[in-house]
Amino acid sequence: MKWHTTTIQTPNGEQQAIAPLVISASRATDIPAFHSRWFMERLNAGYCVWVNPFNRSTKQYISFSQCKVIVFWSKNPSPFMQHLEEIADRGFQFYFQFTLNDYVVERLEPHVSSLESRIETFRKLSEMIGKEKVIWRFDPIILGESITVECILEKIRRLWQQLSQHTEKLVFSFAEVDCYKKVQNNLRKNNLYLRKPSSTEMIAIAEGIAKLNTVSTYPLVLASCAEKIDLSAYGIEHNKCMYDKLILRLCKGDSAIFNFYKRPEQQKLPVDLVNKPLTSARLKDPGQRRECGCIASKDIGAYGTCPHMCAYCYANPAETIVGSNMARLKAGSESLL
Repeated sequence: MKWHTTTIQTPNGEQQAIAPLVISASRATDIPAFHSRWFMERLNAGYCVWVNPFNRSTKQYISFSQCKVIVFWSKNPSPFMQHLEEIADRGFQFYFQFTLNDYVVERLEPHVSSLESRIETFRKLSEMIGKEKVIWRFDPIILGESITVECILEKIRRLWQQLSQHTEKLVFSFAEVDCYKKVQNNLRKNNLYLRKPSSTEMIAIAEGIAKLNTVSTYPLVLASCAEKIDLSAYGIEHNKCMYDKLILRLCKGDSAIFNFYKRPEQQKLPVDLVNKPLTSARLKDPGQRRECGCIASKDIGAYGTCPHMCAYCYANPAETIVGSNMARLKAGSESLL
């Protein structure tokens, strides 16, 4: 994806920066939970720096000057909520991908806050910014040991009762345990023998979630994230975490967003006549998996900077490395690494 470029002023002089319309904050780490001060400092500075995780000598300057929408990813946005009014006053639209699982007994998320406090934060956030901007993720679904299909569905049912009136959408995915060696190592180190559900188990879970939706007082849009399996027979769509339809809904009438994401056949239509997603294949995020439906955005996070240390997470190395990365982060740092 080729974004607009601009020249920015930094302590080291002028630099060329990309100026994306949509920023992801972040798939790689929990910025709202752990890096709210850094984010607000960078917003005030007007730019940040992204460091390539596979080659740290490669850096990219990112300007906020053209940004219209920021998508926040978090398991605990509570420390960040005090800044939302200021972010809105600056003219940014935003929404949250709020991951709220219940793996308390299994201790798969050792450093997240209590389940009760996360549920309360979810409710408060929804009341503050609107439930359309708070997307519930049960992510990932993982099986093994005491975690059965029935157990997962019961966990989702209990959370549904408390969250469904505070959101419009539930997104879930199935753990890709076998794809990441660091995940396998983390699980073994913690004597956890967990796995991705089989195709049969995926179908059973999808059917169970669909049944929950059928009887719910507050039915939700259901979507699976970056999954090959087709669950449309159960009313479950393939998700777009970076979702053009929601972005257009938030940025109604914004010509920059419309012109960037429009389909060729819609070029001459006025914005207020277009009510459907505008993406084409060229706008798919090339940095994501083939099954991912996300439109292009620029992520500003960094691996190895999330102290949640979830056992299934592919983004974190050893806890000592995370601690070192966090200790190096100082006031005024342009990047998270």
